[in-house]
Amino acid sequence: MLEGKRQKQVATVIEKDLNEIFQRKGLTMIDGGMVSIAAVKITPDLFDARIYLSMFQVKDSVGALNKIQEQAWEIKKELTARVRHQLRSMPQLTFYIDDTLDYVDKMEVLFKEIKEQEPSHSPLKPIAPSISPEGGGNLEDRLED
Repeated sequence: MLEGKRQKQVATVIEKDLNEIFQRKGLTMIDGGMVSIAAVKITPDLFDARIYLSMFQVKDSVGALNKIQEQAWEIKKELTARVRHQLRSMPQLTFYIDDTLDYVDKMEVLFKEIKEQEPSHSPLKPIAPSISPEGGGNLEDRLED
């Protein structure tokens, strides 16, 4: 489903302010890894915001997510203060782990395995166009007709 213009605007405002809040609260570095906001998705009614967090080299991503969720009330309070002149009501914030990088890594491993299984001595050969005996032996002559 496509996002509307207002959804994108609200998501952009929330993402920008959340990034600043995360930096101020020290939530960008957890367990020796880096946490960043990958995406913010807003429901069409603007009442729910799904915040997808990207975890890079975080040892315990579920634990990091729990740490962020424990501070969700303070995060929402500060975010509400920042956007009070731009939004009528503050959406309910829900945090999720963004597993896009894990998915990409799995796909790369699968492609690498497929490439290793392919025989390297038989490259793909181009298929020549078939010429019917009725049309003559030369393709250029058939195109001129």
